[in-house]
Amino acid sequence: MRRNALSLGVLIAIAVVIGQALLIPLFAAPAANLAPHGLPIAVAGPPQVVAQIQAAHPGAFEVTAVADAAAADSKIKDRDVYGAILVTAAGPEVHVASAASPAVAQLLTQAASGLGRPAPPTDSPGLGSDMAPSTGSPGLGSNVVPVRDVVPVDPDDPRGAGFGAGFLPLAITSLLAGVLVFLFVPRRGARLTALVTFAALAGLAGAGVLVGWLGVLPGDYFAVAGVLALFTLAIAGAMTGLAAVVGRQGLALGAVVLFLVGNALSGIAAAPELLPQPWGAVGQWLPIGAGGTLLRSVAYFGGNGGGFAATVLGAYAIGGLLLVLIGRRGLAKKTEAAPAAAEPELAAAR
Repeated sequence: MRRNALSLGVLIAIAVVIGQALLIPLFAAPAANLAPHGLPIAVAGPPQVVAQIQAAHPGAFEVTAVADAAAADSKIKDRDVYGAILVTAAGPEVHVASAASPAVAQLLTQAASGLGRPAPPTDSPGLGSDMAPSTGSPGLGSNVVPVRDVVPVDPDDPRGAGFGAGFLPLAITSLLAGVLVFLFVPRRGARLTALVTFAALAGLAGAGVLVGWLGVLPGDYFAVAGVLALFTLAIAGAMTGLAAVVGRQGLALGAVVLFLVGNALSGIAAAPELLPQPWGAVGQWLPIGAGGTLLRSVAYFGGNGGGFAATVLGAYAIGGLLLVLIGRRGLAKKTEAAPAAAEPELAAAR
């Protein structure tokens, strides 16, 4: 008996260490290798300017040529691009949207160093030496490049850190809600009611904290609440639905894929296009990444650019509820039926 216990303890230790060895690079590697990969930007200016930007950073940017600053700002507000580099007779200028990603806004300011000498950043996001500001005066001039923030972050969250940090507790509580509903609510109808009730309350409470209390998000309160409700239902519903179909193993599967992998690949703190590819794109197919994108779109951009993310979250939410309907019922029903089935046997024995 002692030998079996010792062997089990060693196996558990080995399994946990293997999991640790896999989780560390899952989280650390994307953060340590942030760099643009096909980052969409707009450029207004002579054709040689576009060529110069692409040659200076091959593969980093997906450049869209625009006529002027107004067209560039329109694309930024529609979330077609993250920012724009404008070259006119008056000199170069950079337009960014820190609400879309403070890290990308900083990166574009640095990338414009080939057109002038932008002011050095006060807080570099650590995107690598290839994006460091130029100390010379190459390209089109040596003056400081003016930077205009077309869609700024909320004044109460100047670095955008509160936006990303707010997602972790929402994901954790949604995961926990899905587990508890599966374990303690045996009937399918009751499970559906519990999940929908949780999502509605979580959305209203989350928006109350982020919009009303902390003030780290602008936008309409009920619109933000709707996004958070859909996000929490996507995670909680998927967790309960997986467990209802495959048993308790579904809880482990959901926790690993939806939370651990989804959080590491979400790109909320930076941008999906800054993560090593294709992992940044994969993260947008998972609830945390899609939730971050949709919340940014609704809170700052009037919903622009949030269609795909809303579809992903809706698929998880509806899919999870359907799995609850077709899945097995809880253990409580079986324990209720067991005494009833045993009564005739006891009577016969007497």
